[in-house]
Amino acid sequence: MNVSSKTALLFPGQGAQYVGMGKDLAEKYPEAAEVFEKADKLLGFHLSRLCFEGPADELNRTDVSQPAILAHSWAVIAALKTHRKGRDLCHHVQCTAGLSLGEYSALAAAGAMSWEDALVLVRARGKYMQEACELKPSTMASIVGLDDEKLRDAIKPAQAKGVVVLANFNAPGQVAISGEVGAVEEAMKLAKEAGAKLTVPLTVAGAFHSPLMEPARERLAAEIETTTFHAPRVGVIANVDATEHADPHMLKANLVKQLTAPVLWARSMQKLVDGGFDTFLELGPGNVLAGLLKRVARSANRVSIGKAEELAAAVA
Repeated sequence: MNVSSKTALLFPGQGAQYVGMGKDLAEKYPEAAEVFEKADKLLGFHLSRLCFEGPADELNRTDVSQPAILAHSWAVIAALKTHRKGRDLCHHVQCTAGLSLGEYSALAAAGAMSWEDALVLVRARGKYMQEACELKPSTMASIVGLDDEKLRDAIKPAQAKGVVVLANFNAPGQVAISGEVGAVEEAMKLAKEAGAKLTVPLTVAGAFHSPLMEPARERLAAEIETTTFHAPRVGVIANVDATEHADPHMLKANLVKQLTAPVLWARSMQKLVDGGFDTFLELGPGNVLAGLLKRVARSANRVSIGKAEELAAAVA
């Protein structure tokens, strides 16, 4: 592929994991294998084995899937840099962004912190989020086919049954809601009555990016505060406000806020498109972000790189 005048790296979030992720990269590229080996040592368990072999129920645990996705994304970067064209692609990147936990990968790719520190943080993040989920039955659901304000108004009555909020603005007309089980179920019903084309319960441990994550936010804040951050070499779009930040203190604050605040992904992508970005490389498992971007900018050059064959095609 040709290097565009303005290229951004995108990093996936939780849900992108799958059994077998990264195995072909590790087999073909020693540099990628080294990333997984170092991740195993840093975390004190065989993350690589869970990525490569499963079982799925273990890999899908919040405290495992989050570091697994970050490690896979970094293995892709390590493998890319073994090719001249791959190094050129990375060199020409002018901005990064990541969906939820992907923001940690984006910050590491931009030089705001080491990937090793990011890995340790997302392991703690996943653990604290899982424990917060166990305090109260909660869930999420995807709502398709309503604009943001109409959806917000439609689900207000459901708040009588408990916490329910708009949590992930993934693409125009595609929003995830989050909250207590009864409130989310009622909100799905109300959204359907208001004209939503589709309401889909999500298979998640609980209500991410909602006030129910407050216990996790408090604990993660202490971990983030003791981690070394630097000013990033390129722009990083924050989930919480769809804005670039360079101040390390603000980068930390945004990651803390992110646990209980909505993810403004659609707005983040629109900001990049409006800023002249026309090439987007999604690094890590799956191609969800490329699909969401298509709904924002159909003409943008979208490339997902998570497998050895996809990497080979990108640097051909």
